[in-house]
Amino acid sequence: MKSHSRRSFLRGIGGTSLSLPFLESLSAASVTPATRLAIFYVPIGVVRRGFFPGEGHTAIPKFSSNQVAIKGREEIAIGRHGLPTTPTLEPLQAVKEHVTLLTGMGRAYQEGTDVHAQCGSCFLSSATPYSVKESPYPLDRTLDQVIADQVGRETPFRTLEFSCNSHQDNKESIFFDNISWYGTDHVAPSMRDPRKAYQRLFGTQEVEAYQNITDLVLEDAKVLEKQLGARDREKFGEYYESIRTIELQMERLEKMRSELTTISVEEPAAARLPRGEYIRLMGDLMVVALQTGLTRIATFMVGPERWDTPFTFDGLFDKPMSHHKMSHNQDKFIEQLQEVDRFHMEQYVYLIDKMASIREKDGSTLLDNTIFTYGSGLGDGATHQYSDLPIIVAGRGGGVIKPQGHHHLSDGTPLANLWLTQAQAMGAKLERFADSSGMVTPIMRT
Repeated sequence: MKSHSRRSFLRGIGGTSLSLPFLESLSAASVTPATRLAIFYVPIGVVRRGFFPGEGHTAIPKFSSNQVAIKGREEIAIGRHGLPTTPTLEPLQAVKEHVTLLTGMGRAYQEGTDVHAQCGSCFLSSATPYSVKESPYPLDRTLDQVIADQVGRETPFRTLEFSCNSHQDNKESIFFDNISWYGTDHVAPSMRDPRKAYQRLFGTQEVEAYQNITDLVLEDAKVLEKQLGARDREKFGEYYESIRTIELQMERLEKMRSELTTISVEEPAAARLPRGEYIRLMGDLMVVALQTGLTRIATFMVGPERWDTPFTFDGLFDKPMSHHKMSHNQDKFIEQLQEVDRFHMEQYVYLIDKMASIREKDGSTLLDNTIFTYGSGLGDGATHQYSDLPIIVAGRGGGVIKPQGHHHLSDGTPLANLWLTQAQAMGAKLERFADSSGMVTPIMRT
C-alpha cells in the first residue's frame, strides 16, 4: 500500500487541515497508543459537607481570610474504600469503574500572598515555600510543562491550555486565572474562545472554510477512503461527525453572541451564554486534540479564582451569581454552592464519558490511555484551607493507573506526590517533583 502521512493527506481549500485519529489501514506497523495527561481545575474549592465522606454533618464554616481547617469530620481509615455517594460525588457513580477519589493530600501555603491567587497559579507547581526567590508566590515551572519537556516534542503542540473564563473585564491579575506556567511569572496563555481555539488547532483560515470543513476534507479523502478497511471507515465517519457537531455548536454560540450585542446588559455578553454548553464545547475541543495527537498534555480551567463577575450557571439561579462571594457566605448560600459543585462535577463526568466512548486502534479507549485529574487548590472556599484538597483521578494512563473508588492517604500527603506519580506514568524521568516525598503507589498497577 502506498505510504500516507496522517496530516499531509488532508489538504482543504484555504489552508484547511485536520489531524486524523490513527487508522489501521494507513500503517503497516502496530503502535501502542500514547499516554495522555489532562487536568480539570475547579476554582474556589468545594463545599466539604457535600463533597467529602464523613463530613456531611460538620458545622457550616464561617468565612476566614486565613488558613482554618474544617473540624468535626469523621476519621477515615487509611486505605481503600468504596466510592462515596455524597451529593456532589453522586454523578461519578455512572463512571465509577474509571475513577479514584483521593483524600488526605494538601499543599503548603506561603504566607504573604493572596490565598486564591496562590492556590490556582501554584496548583501544578507545588514548589516548596520560599524556595522561589524571584516571586512572592511559590510558583515554578508547572507539571504539564515539566512533562512536556520530555514527551511533548512528538506532537504539534507540546501542551494545550484551555480556560472557560469568558469574561472581558480583567478584574484580577494573571495569577488568579492561569494554572499552567512556563516558569516563575511566565504564564502559558490559555485559549478561551471556542472559535479561535478551533482555528488554532485545526489550521482553519476563513469562516467559509471551516463552516464546511468536513465536506472539504471528506472530498479530499475519497481516494484514500477506498483503501481503508471496514473498521477504519467506521472510525473515519465517527471522527468527522464529532467535528461537525463541534462546528454546529460553535455556530450556535456565535449566533447567540451576535444577538446579545444588540441588548444593553450590565453583564458581559459572553457570560450570558449557556455556561454548561460553553464548558462542554471547550472540553470537546480538548478531547479531540488529545484523540488526534495534536498534544498529549492539556490543562482545563473551569473558571477563575476570586472573580466576582457573576454567572447564571445554566439556569441554576434566577439571576447571575458570584461563586466567590457565595463561598464566603456558606451559611446563607450552602444549597446554591452545592449546586455549583455538582454542576462542575457533571461537566467532568461528561468528559470522562466522552473519552470512554472513543476507541483507539488497539481496542482500548482514549480514557484507558489518559490520566484525567479533577482538582482544586482549596479544600474549602470559606476556610481557604490548603489541606484535604478535593482530588479525583480518572482513566488508566495506558495501564499504569488502577481505579480504586476511594483511597484515603495519610493526612498531609503532599499533592506533589501525585504529580510525581503522574509524571512517571507519562514516561518522564523524574526522581522528585517540587516538595514531593514519594509516589502515590496505591493507585499504581503493580
